[in-house]
Amino acid sequence: MEIRRDDPTAPYVADLLAHHIEELRSVMAERAFALDATGLSAASVTFWTAWQDDVLLGFGALKELDHTHGEVKSMRAAPAARGTGVGRALLSHIIAEARRRGYVHLSLETGTAALHAPAISLYRSAGFVSCAPFADYEASPHNQFMRLDLTD
Repeated sequence: MEIRRDDPTAPYVADLLAHHIEELRSVMAERAFALDATGLSAASVTFWTAWQDDVLLGFGALKELDHTHGEVKSMRAAPAARGTGVGRALLSHIIAEARRRGYVHLSLETGTAALHAPAISLYRSAGFVSCAPFADYEASPHNQFMRLDLTD
């Protein structure tokens, strides 16, 4: 598997990104905070794709909230790649980059629907713990917040 910095507006990303946003909105309604290609192209966001040969396996992003705090954004494995370790590889890559940047904390917002269970399990296995809302987020029955302390 190869993970590379990429362009979220690239045509080969469009279908998986549309699927990601549509699925989240179907269970989270107005509380789906997934970024579209424009949001993922912001200067504060770094976007990566994961590949096996010429097959897109998934994507993930890291948003800088400030010089000590990053946010995991838009983690998604392609449907055919679920359960293959692509999510873990992308998350490990994002965590390593956050450490390289010197962040103290890495946070994320995710949903509470059943479809989020595998992601929540992945985040907890990487050391993320529940936390209060951060940045501009507000708590709702549709979302939850997690944080990883990067100081160890």
